Amino acid sequence: MTAVYKAISNVAREMAETGIKKGSVNQQQGFMFRGIDAVYNALAPALVKHGLLILPRIIERTVTERQTQRGGLLFYVVVKAEFEFVSVEDGSKHTVVTYGEAMDSGDKATNKAMSIAYKYAAFQTFCIPTEETAIDADAEVHNVAPRTPDQILKDFTNSAMAITDLNILKKEFGETWKLLRKTPEQSKAKEVYNIRKSELEKM
Repeated sequence: MTAVYKAISNVAREMAETGIKKGSVNQQQGFMFRGIDAVYNALAPALVKHGLLILPRIIERTVTERQTQRGGLLFYVVVKAEFEFVSVEDGSKHTVVTYGEAMDSGDKATNKAMSIAYKYAAFQTFCIPTEETAIDADAEVHNVAPRTPDQILKDFTNSAMAITDLNILKKEFGETWKLLRKTPEQSKAKEVYNIRKSELEKM
C-alpha cells in the first residue's frame, strides 16, 4: 500500500472518532448544517499530523443567470474540481473528482461552488460522519422563478455552442423543444440546432 492511502486511512480514522458537528444555522429555514470552515478546522490538524496534502484544481466552470421570484438576478455556477491527495512521505497521490453547485446574487457564487466541491470531496474520501450534507456553502436558500422561454432559448444557445457531440446536441435540443412547446422561441431553438448540427457534421 502506498503512503497516500495509509494517510487517507489515518485521517478517516480520526474523523470517524470526532466527526464534524453541525455548528451553523440556516437563518432562513432554521436547520443546522456543517459549513466549510468547520470542515477546514476539523481536517487541518489531522492532515498535518498524517502528512497529507489536498491540492485543488478547477477544470470546468459554467455560469447561468437565473431570476428570483422577486425579479432579482442570481448567478448559478457549477464547477468540476479535481483534488489531488498527496502524501508528503513518498509523493504518492490519489485524485478525487467532485462537482460543486451554488447560487448568489453577487460575486460569490464561484467561491461557494468551490467550497461545496471541497466539502463533498472531504466527506466522501474520509467518510466523515454526517446526517445532512446537501446544504449550500453559505447556508442560503434561493427561490428561483421558472425560466422564461427567452431564458430557456438563451441557455440552449449557449449550451449548443459548447457541445461537440451530435448525439448530446440532439438530446439537449429534444428537451428544449418540449420546454418551448407552443412558444415563438421554439422555432428559434430549431434554427440554433440546425446551425450547430451543420457545424458538427463538417468536423
